[in-house]
Parts: sequence; structure tokens; C-alpha cells
Amino acid sequence: MRAMILEKPQSALRLQNRPGPPQPGPHQVLIRVHACGVCRTDLHIVDGELTEPKLPLVPGHEIVGTVAAVGAGVERLREGDRVGVPWLGSTCGECDYCRSGRENLCARARFTGYQIDGGFADYTVADEHFCFPIPAGFGDVEAAPLLCAGLIGYRALRLAGDAPRLGLYGFGAAAHIAIQVARHRGQQVFAFTKPGDSEGQDFARSLGAVWAGGSDGPPPEPLDAALIFAPVGALVPAALRATAKGGTVVCAGIHMSDIPSFPYRILWEERMVRSVANLTRRDGEEFLAIAQKVPVRTTTTAFPLPEANEALTRLRDGRIEGAAVLVP
Repeated sequence: MRAMILEKPQSALRLQNRPGPPQPGPHQVLIRVHACGVCRTDLHIVDGELTEPKLPLVPGHEIVGTVAAVGAGVERLREGDRVGVPWLGSTCGECDYCRSGRENLCARARFTGYQIDGGFADYTVADEHFCFPIPAGFGDVEAAPLLCAGLIGYRALRLAGDAPRLGLYGFGAAAHIAIQVARHRGQQVFAFTKPGDSEGQDFARSLGAVWAGGSDGPPPEPLDAALIFAPVGALVPAALRATAKGGTVVCAGIHMSDIPSFPYRILWEERMVRSVANLTRRDGEEFLAIAQKVPVRTTTTAFPLPEANEALTRLRDGRIEGAAVLVP
């Protein structure tokens, strides 16, 4: 079995040949990986910006594959089932957060490709309770970005409410999915890219943005909500300035550079800033059902498994349109 291994932060992944696939434990399934998305969270882990990974680590948490073997007590899945594995890998199921439908905030949660070996490999193991059936209408590569970029985008959309005019800051994997859901809901979308990124702006318009421009300037009209996918803290005051009274700014990344100080007047008039943390299984079930109805179509660039470092480099440099996906 091949796996791409992170041995220490700020170093390249190393291709390792292991003697065989891992064995599933109780309530676990062994998954033969067909595709695994390369997410900005993977980049934050490799670059040392998320500081508590298990090491050595197999990254990757947008996994699509088939169940190759089941462990003791598995009831929900059987061999041959096609499943997706997201970032949320397990929770305690007992704390106040878990019991109140907020398992994404569980203090004992463990995350795929961070504390649990992930999908940058031929095989991986996952808890059966944290796997989603993949709708038949999506191919393996097409489905992979749905497992995090799609889910986080959906949760961010949900927390932003039914904003008629929606801004998306950073037009990468998550935004190119979120815009499709937003347009399906009848929202107008205004896309913000790095200044001068004409290709990114054209991509946004091709997916239905009514306006696309650089994040260094205002939109042509005030926004009712804004989702920030780029890990740039300076975008928070920029989004507040672009947002109308009573608007919401949602920070949708797991890591962001420090937010600079800003005058109270741009927050006043009942504007709100909030963050998105992880996902719940309910998010996954709802989003995958909606993704079929839209239907969401992902734009992907596929890389062979040994080229994981190249995929990460191109993502870091902003040279991926849509999402990068590894294909073992």
C-alpha cells in the first residue's frame, strides 16, 4: 500500500510503501480510496499553521472510495458500498455540544487527516458512523471536493441566512461550489478575488456571479452577507465595509491571519461577524441531498497520488481553478 506521509511540518510529503492496508477496528471500515481532494486545510497542516497534527500523518479529508472490509459490529455499511469521508472523524457523543446537535464543537472530536490518517493513500480506515453515501450522479473525482469545500461552503451559507445579495471573498474550491447552491436559492452573488486575478473573476462570472472584482475595492451595491473563504484577516473589515446594515460576515476557514483593528462604525448598525467551525453529520446529509438537486458540478484538476506535493504547491500559489484531487 502506498501513502503520502507528513513527517514534520513545513516539509514535503514523502511517498511510503507499506506492507499492507490497515485493519479496521470495531465499527470501522477499510476504504479503498478512489479520489481524495486536496483542501486548503491540508495546506495549513503541512505548512505548520495548524499545530497539533499526529505525526507521522497521512493527510487528506475529502475521501471517496469503496468499502473493502468491515470491522466487528459494523451495521451501517457493507463491502462494496461507495462512501465519502469528511473532516469530522469522530466525536464523544456524550457532551452538551454533541447532545444539542453541535457535535462540530465537541472538545473530544478527532479529525480525518489531522488526528486520524486520511486519504492521501491507497487505503484508509474510517468510523462507519462518520461516512456518507455518495449519490450515484457524482463521479469519484467530481464528488471529492463536496466532502469539505462543499460542506463548509454549505454551512457558511446556512449561517449567513437568506441574504439576497451575497459576497464571496476568495474564489477557490469552496466558493465555486457555494455559488451554485446560492444561485439555486435565488441569491445574487458578488465574487471577490485577489486584485488583478482576471481568470478567477471570469471563472466566477461563468458560474453565475452578477459581478466579480478585486477584494481591494467595493462591490457595485451593498451586500446583505459575505462569506470569507480566503485565510486573510484583513478581508474582515473589508467585508464589513461592503455589507449593509444588519448584514452578516461569516469567516469560513479553519485558519486565518490576524484581523487588523477597525473602527466600530463599520460593525455598528447590527452587523455581525461569526465563524464556521468544522461540520456536523446533519450538514453532510442535507448538503449532499441539495447537491443532487442543483445539481452541483465541481471543477477539478486531478493529480496522481505521488504528485501530492505538486498539488499542494499549486494550491498554495493560487494556480488551481476549482479544486485539486489526488487519484490513487
